[in-house]
Amino acid sequence: MNRIFVPLQNPEEIKSLRCGQEVLVSGKLFVARDAAHKRIFEMIKEGREIPIDFKNGAIYYMGPCPEKPGEIIGPCGPTTAGRMDVFTPMMLELGIKVLIGKGKRNEAVKEAIKKHGSIYLATFGGAAVLIQSCVKSQRIVMFEDLGAEAIREIEVESLPCIVAIDSQGEDIYEIGPRKYAQDFRKS
Repeated sequence: MNRIFVPLQNPEEIKSLRCGQEVLVSGKLFVARDAAHKRIFEMIKEGREIPIDFKNGAIYYMGPCPEKPGEIIGPCGPTTAGRMDVFTPMMLELGIKVLIGKGKRNEAVKEAIKKHGSIYLATFGGAAVLIQSCVKSQRIVMFEDLGAEAIREIEVESLPCIVAIDSQGEDIYEIGPRKYAQDFRKS
């Protein structure tokens, strides 16, 4: 099983990962969803400085459930990444190298991933409690007023993912159905 540690010390290391490979992610991830992405976009549009250094970092599209007493974070499964597609090229320009969510991405995102040598990892919808167990710490770093949609920094250990779109633009959401159809016709 491949492992990646974020933020990346050597961004070139993700270029060897291929669509469909399983990876375990460890390190610090930023967590953000629609509302936070929109605010970052507005800050850039207004010429304001972003107080977070996203360089060689990872972003996980997730909004956690409230944690119970004694928990670090509540269940925290991925949200549909396509909702952030309009903002993804901007986040890659800011230095993000690893995107984590679930579901398909549009063509503009795939092109931006190739342009920036980034990757998109899919993690498992319905596995929020499993993913919760991978989180070792969390803190809000921006937009606290957004509640569950605030930007957080979480530290994870061995978060299971699959390379959904590799740095060459190979997309499991395209390849997988074609392969299934071919295998089905052979049987």
